[in-house]
Amino acid sequence: MDSILGFWNQMTANPLLFIAVTLTLGVILVNGWTDAPNAIATCVVTRCMPPKAAILMAAVFNFLGVFIMTLINATVAETITKMVDFGTDADKAVIALSAALFAIVLWATLAWIFGIPTSESHALIAGLTGSAIALHNSLEGVNGGEWIKVLYGIVISVALGFGLGWLVCKGVTKLFYKANRPATEPFFRGAQITGAASMAFMHGAQDGQKFMGVILLCVYMSKGESLPSDIDIPMWLMIVCSVVMASGTAMGGKKIIKSVGMDMVKLEKYQGFSADIAAAVSLLFCSVFSLPVSTTHAKTTSIMGVGAVKRVSAINFGVVKEMVLTWVLTFPGCGLVGFMMTKIFMMIFT
Repeated sequence: MDSILGFWNQMTANPLLFIAVTLTLGVILVNGWTDAPNAIATCVVTRCMPPKAAILMAAVFNFLGVFIMTLINATVAETITKMVDFGTDADKAVIALSAALFAIVLWATLAWIFGIPTSESHALIAGLTGSAIALHNSLEGVNGGEWIKVLYGIVISVALGFGLGWLVCKGVTKLFYKANRPATEPFFRGAQITGAASMAFMHGAQDGQKFMGVILLCVYMSKGESLPSDIDIPMWLMIVCSVVMASGTAMGGKKIIKSVGMDMVKLEKYQGFSADIAAAVSLLFCSVFSLPVSTTHAKTTSIMGVGAVKRVSAINFGVVKEMVLTWVLTFPGCGLVGFMMTKIFMMIFT
């Protein structure tokens, strides 16, 4: 995988690998229109940036997040690749992985249709797990030691997102209590853009690594090889993932931007800044400790924390309920779809 040409030759020589990688890119595209808009939602709805400019900024900082965090710490990608075991039969392993990816695209598309910012990270984890269980007909293919990190990540990202959202917003309101509101607008406009860029950076650091890890998993499994302990992610793969993700955001991001940035809590610029910084710090913390977490979780809970500073009733709990219900359903739901699609794919292709 040293060059994109060499990778293309591998794909064209192996139809199963071609299908698996195409489905992975499809998942990244779906992630672009369901997860990536969370990074720029507050920046757009507070009118700090127009949608097109915000999407371009998200694309640039998604790439920087992928590139810089991969150089510093690629353990999020390693956690995803070690979470499940698809066995030693190369063809069956790639078929099962393809079934899992198909299930993720199906699940995420349904969530997008209803405008609910579902977690592609959790769908990825659930789909892979359901597929591995179907392949082994048992829990033998699930690495409990790596999977438990997902549960840690859920608790930590929710607690940090809400808590830091509340703390940062409370601190900002105290610090600028006597300031003239119109006079602070230029400052918070710039701060909001900085916060959105930070969120986009951390989205790339988290989700970009996860999906690149899956592509590497496709390549090594198609050759019947295990992943090396030290993962080397090539530059061209980072660029491809960033471009595909940005394309997804441009295609369908407005629905999620409205749901996250407008329907849940009515935000002002200082609140949007507080939510972005809180969510970015939460994601950075989890990335450093190799916890694969949901950027949606971190962002939406930070917005709730910001809304709670003013008053709890400022939060639209109808929207929150929809999101929580989707999160709760994702693991069993997408896991079951992954299980069923694997059984179907096995009957068709083996």
